[in-house]
Amino acid sequence: MPHYSWYPEDDPRHHTGRLHDMLTAVVRVAREELGKVDEPRAQEFLETTAEVCAGLETAFERYERRD
Repeated sequence: MPHYSWYPEDDPRHHTGRLHDMLTAVVRVAREELGKVDEPRAQEFLETTAEVCAGLETAFERYERRD
């Protein structure tokens, strides 16, 4: 069960948790796709996507922990 469901719907962490889970999926898919393309620009774009989303993941985690 996703971690956002731990929080009631009126808690902002419920909603940020949903987005966090989506970002996690984007990072995973971007890195999986990276190995399937040979074009350097496409590889760079996929890696950049993964890195940016990973940074956002970290920000959401910190928010959820109330750091």
